[in-house]
Amino acid sequence: MNKAFVLGAGLGTRLRPLTEQLPKPLVPFFHQPLICRAFDHVIAAGAEQIAVNTFHLPETYELAFPSSTYSGVLLHFRQEVPTRLETAGGIANVRDLLEGPEPFLVYNGDILTDLPLQPLIDAHRAAGNLVTLVLRSHGPHLRVHLDRSTGRVRDIHNLLGTGLVDEFQFTGIYLCDPSFLDWLTPGKVESVIQPFLEIIRRGAGLGGVVIDEGHWWDLGDRDSYLDAHLAAAREGFGPCLHAAAEVAPEAVLRGINVIGPGALVEAGAELEDCILWPGARATATARLRRCIIRSACVADGAAEETDF
Repeated sequence: MNKAFVLGAGLGTRLRPLTEQLPKPLVPFFHQPLICRAFDHVIAAGAEQIAVNTFHLPETYELAFPSSTYSGVLLHFRQEVPTRLETAGGIANVRDLLEGPEPFLVYNGDILTDLPLQPLIDAHRAAGNLVTLVLRSHGPHLRVHLDRSTGRVRDIHNLLGTGLVDEFQFTGIYLCDPSFLDWLTPGKVESVIQPFLEIIRRGAGLGGVVIDEGHWWDLGDRDSYLDAHLAAAREGFGPCLHAAAEVAPEAVLRGINVIGPGALVEAGAELEDCILWPGARATATARLRRCIIRSACVADGAAEETDF
């Protein structure tokens, strides 16, 4: 596996207004674009080239990665026009970047995880699957039925009408044989779930490997985004306070607050479990709990569970 495709074209509607300023994969997570965590993960697994699809605010990717590289690895950004192609369509749209003799990795751009990827690579190679999904036995959406005796997925959320019990969480990470590209239609707006179901119908080899090690968070909405920061901080992830942030000694910080570079917390401000993006400001009158302040935005007065 030396190529990866990281999905970056999501609209992030559940994260609004945060995604009015940045596409979801570029929202900061501990002072770094979230997608960088995906890049680190796939590079560690062997990726030497990474394709990324874009749609919403595509110019922000150029600003974030002006050299189209990350840690010495080449990034290929491809904008979807005139419409967003969904997951299967997005993969088909970068076919020329993924073709080759080795399997390629697909990775959702709005997840955060450190689960080990080598078991996926080993399971895919051993089983000879067309596609192998990374699954977990716990999570918010248990929608996949895996036959543990064969390692094959038999249904997804009962969409095939099998009546089988949904027992596993799909993580948004999967390894594909290059021939999977032949199951996709260029230009077609389509979720990858549809070709997955067709693979099951034809018995062509949709596998699954359960990897419960490590952490996995879906950062699709503001609560999960905020809670992932808090959970990661408790695990020692950090630092919460960037060296280039400015926090007045007279400010009161309670709980876990993640404060980015160039952010300012004025004397008298009181913050509890808040996130401040780079360049954000909490004024002296701010009394904030579980709030998120975007870059160049100012928060004052009392607020709870509010995005600025």
